[in-house]
Amino acid sequence: MTIQQNFELVVFDCDGVLIDSEIISSSANAEALTKAGYPITTEEVIQLYTGVPDASLYAEVEAKLGRPLPERFDEDIKKLVFQKYRTELHAITGAREVLSSLKTTKCIASSSSPTKLALGLIETALYELAYPHIYSANLVARGKPHPDIFEFAAREMKSAPSNCLVIEDSVAGVTAARAAGMACIGFDGGSHCMNGHAEKLKNSGAFTVIGSLTELLEIAL
Repeated sequence: MTIQQNFELVVFDCDGVLIDSEIISSSANAEALTKAGYPITTEEVIQLYTGVPDASLYAEVEAKLGRPLPERFDEDIKKLVFQKYRTELHAITGAREVLSSLKTTKCIASSSSPTKLALGLIETALYELAYPHIYSANLVARGKPHPDIFEFAAREMKSAPSNCLVIEDSVAGVTAARAAGMACIGFDGGSHCMNGHAEKLKNSGAFTVIGSLTELLEIAL
């Protein structure tokens, strides 16, 4: 892979890029939403809401239902996902190697809540490799596909958006990165990525798509 620019900051999404969590969250959401009267499959959650903050997902569902979701729905989902994290979650292949070896300055910018983000990284033994440059969309007004979290991360890391490279697995994330004025590499190596996912990422603005994180180590970033 050839990149025409030297970047000073690599910004990683977390879910579906560093940790293989999207399939867990999507399955839990599909199960709970269907039970709450909004029939939806895991595949539909993946296609429609990967990379989108849970709060935005639930707000959209409530608008379509014309009523609020059950009381404590959000809390119950979090408990279910956290339980699955402790028994099913693992790091994306190559994540530890890349975070340990990448010479370019790096950070994480995620749609997950701070608690979910920290737990996912701790359970996969990646937390210390990324700390303290770990940013949650809870820190900004709008989640992906808006650019706020990437703009926030760039300011915190004192890098101009034009000097940042984002690694993203979702259409929402790629859209957010491009809206922030950042170059973006798509990643389709997560277990949630279905046929045609790479093409969707390219169509959203990713200039290339990789299926293995270790491909990043072959680039002179």
